[in-house]
Amino acid sequence: MARYPEIEPYDHGMLDVGDGNHLYWETSGNPHGKPAVVLHGGPGSSAGAGLRRYFDPAAYRIVLFDQRGAGRSRPSAADPATDMSVNTAPHLMADLERLRAHLGIGRWLVWGVSFGSALGLRYAQTHPGVVSELVLTGVATGSPAEVDLLTRGLGRIFPEAYERFLAELPEDERDGNLAAAYNRLLESPDPEVRARAARAWTDWETAIIPAPPGSVERFRDPAFRLGFARTVTHYWGNDHFFGDGGEEGVVLRDAHLLKDIPGTLVQGSLDLGNLLGVVWRLHHAWPGSELVIVDDAGHDAGAVGDDALVAATDRYARRRPD
Repeated sequence: MARYPEIEPYDHGMLDVGDGNHLYWETSGNPHGKPAVVLHGGPGSSAGAGLRRYFDPAAYRIVLFDQRGAGRSRPSAADPATDMSVNTAPHLMADLERLRAHLGIGRWLVWGVSFGSALGLRYAQTHPGVVSELVLTGVATGSPAEVDLLTRGLGRIFPEAYERFLAELPEDERDGNLAAAYNRLLESPDPEVRARAARAWTDWETAIIPAPPGSVERFRDPAFRLGFARTVTHYWGNDHFFGDGGEEGVVLRDAHLLKDIPGTLVQGSLDLGNLLGVVWRLHHAWPGSELVIVDDAGHDAGAVGDDALVAATDRYARRRPD
């Protein structure tokens, strides 16, 4: 079951969400179809056109948008003058609510990838009445344990890349919160310091999350590199702004709040985030969830993962509202 053919949006715009921020949004598919919103990864990436293809355009009203500071939204995190203090998880969830109201949507399916899955989970836990279903892939929950694994634990598996990653930091900052230490470099008034830190951060991400060549092309763009690294380290260095849930994080702690929301989790068996068993534990703590493990796949679950994601959205398109 391949993804659906490429389609173009039938509407788009820039939504003023306050704090000087304007979000780029677009809608495609059937204007009268089942609403679905897509949460992109990063944080700091953007909503690519290919994400529309996980939905039957005859059945869904597909909403894509770029999160604060990312993609076509303004201001960009790549601009050093952009205020990151108003770019937090509570801000992003408030933006979702503003966008939902702007589009006149009551409830919507939430589709998320990577960071978008963590954001989608927390949004569903805090706004359960507006989420009809969840479809998530490259699943993350934003816990401190996951951040520690990705910034420190994987150094044992990728020692050469990790040595380069640490070398960019001052020696007295190599034993603490590495994401926060990198964020301090990325907030430096010196553009050369910022540029070196952005390059080192994205080189490390590329080393630990092997992906199809096209998905890392973006890291060749210095502006994208800076905005992406600045946003990721801002979130990872601050527990994703989800609040204190201990090493397990608030999403796993509050998994029981998802009990009335059906969901599908599609995860590559070789996604290194699986080393903590987070997705398995989330699934078992969430009675209404289905877990699809894709053998021999990583963070990008590949063609088999695409089939599972399309099967899920097809199934939920036929689901009657509660």
